[in-house]
Amino acid sequence: MDTRTMFRRGFAVSPEFRIGLGVTLTLAAFAATGRAAVPFLTQRVTDLGLMAPGGVNLDVVVQYAAAGAVVLVIAAVLAWRVRVRMVTAAETGLATLRIRAFRKVHELSVLTQNEEQRGRYVSRVTGDVETMRDLMQWTGAAMIIAALESVVVFAVMMLYSWQLSLIILVAFIPMVGSLMWIQPRVSRAFQHVREQMADLLGKTSEQIVGVSTIRSYGVQQRMRDQLREENDDILAAEKKASILASVNFSSTVIGQSLATGLALIGGTIMAVNGSMSVGTVVAMAFLVHQFSGPVMWIIEMLAEMQRALVGWKRVLELVDEEVTIADPGADGTPIPHGHGELEMSGIRLTYPGGPEVLKGIDLTVPAGKRIALVGTTGSGKTSLARLMSRFFDPTSGTVKVGGVDVREVPMESLRRSVAVVPQEGFLFDGSVLTNLAYALPQADESELRARSLAAFESLGLEGWVESLPGGLDCPVGPRGELLSAGERQLVAIARAYLRDPDLLILDEATSAVDPATEVRISRALESLMQGRTSVVIAHRLSTAERADLVAVMEHGELTEVGPHRELVAAGGTYAGLHGAWVAQTRD
Repeated sequence: MDTRTMFRRGFAVSPEFRIGLGVTLTLAAFAATGRAAVPFLTQRVTDLGLMAPGGVNLDVVVQYAAAGAVVLVIAAVLAWRVRVRMVTAAETGLATLRIRAFRKVHELSVLTQNEEQRGRYVSRVTGDVETMRDLMQWTGAAMIIAALESVVVFAVMMLYSWQLSLIILVAFIPMVGSLMWIQPRVSRAFQHVREQMADLLGKTSEQIVGVSTIRSYGVQQRMRDQLREENDDILAAEKKASILASVNFSSTVIGQSLATGLALIGGTIMAVNGSMSVGTVVAMAFLVHQFSGPVMWIIEMLAEMQRALVGWKRVLELVDEEVTIADPGADGTPIPHGHGELEMSGIRLTYPGGPEVLKGIDLTVPAGKRIALVGTTGSGKTSLARLMSRFFDPTSGTVKVGGVDVREVPMESLRRSVAVVPQEGFLFDGSVLTNLAYALPQADESELRARSLAAFESLGLEGWVESLPGGLDCPVGPRGELLSAGERQLVAIARAYLRDPDLLILDEATSAVDPATEVRISRALESLMQGRTSVVIAHRLSTAERADLVAVMEHGELTEVGPHRELVAAGGTYAGLHGAWVAQTRD
């Protein structure tokens, strides 16, 4: 994405950046013109006031000085309005950009998200957007005013003496050459810096989440060394980018010094020859300073602008990332409530850059029935379950819930009809009640509280929730870590119950808890699955024994489907797995 395309796309994504831009630029032009009038007033004061033929004319000096003061005040007010307008437009546009980027993260499939560290997405939504703040609010406004001021000043210089103006312009040729050579390299350097910052944030987030594992294995020093290496790489990249940017600034210093010298020498020669007044020479010296000062400032800010443009580009790349899970929205077909039958036909799935993990799966689960998916690790059980909830789409084949292809179902209807209880329930920082609110986003607090208590009662968990400190208002902490694993599961089960889904997908929720909690969770799950189509990834074959159907997965293929008793009697793969499990249980 080149710079022109990036600006075009950026203004399309966040139109607030360009709304009212014409008025802002007009005000900036008037502000620049006001400051450019100072050298003209200085020339008039010098020639007509201080060096008047009859001596110093104080009336003229006072008149032009007063006019200069008024012009400067007006220019300052206009500059202030330009900054206010830029800040307002910038904050509104950045807010829109954050929302678009955050929404895109939620639209991406699980497969796409798994290709990057979560911290890299955080870096784009937060850090990369923040790099744009100064550009859009202050640097951008100042650069616009400075650029307009330089243009206006050079036009005034041309009116005084086009020959001397062209000579002065030649002094800046080295700066232009340096700029053309350096800027692409500065851009690449800051691109490298932003990528490394994203890597650092990703690894830092990973280490914070995995702090217990790091401590249990005593590898804190190794982890600190890794982060130190990342920091050293970022420091080296920042130094390289800063050195490149400083070359540009040095060239402008040389250009300004050379231009000022040429203006004084040329102006003095022309004044001696009588072709230029002393006041004009003084005005030209002022004009050179007013011309080169903004140019120097613009060059100095180009490095910051490059940093911001790199961040903008990275955010736009996220916003424009292809969404493989398309939401049909209002044009889709909702799943009829109460129709939870599941039908999968010809399902094949290949992960990006990997082997085929599902190979022609055909499976039908009648409404209200319970099926257990069993098989060894890596057989494809979890991948198949994720297709049912449309966390991603199959490479080929169709998945239907309630007779409707899930690709034709609006996401709102799909999430209302299909609920997932993972093996480890995830809770957001807050209370038990605020976590249950995700199941009933439209309910007010009183309704939510009443229905939550009813849900716990229906699940046989009213005694447990009453035992919590504060009951429903009990804080759960980040990721629910103030609760035990089993307690997190109970909240997750209640959340799914409140959702009242037609199709329920369970990743064996009792595999990592103590026996007493397992009994409590199992009873709650029985209540939850009552009357619902349920798909259970069964790590324990006791779960399969209670299911209406058992589906056996092997190497991405569905090898056996049927009731538990029939599969055991058939003496196939399931009978072998069940026999081994029974023997191990007895031992």
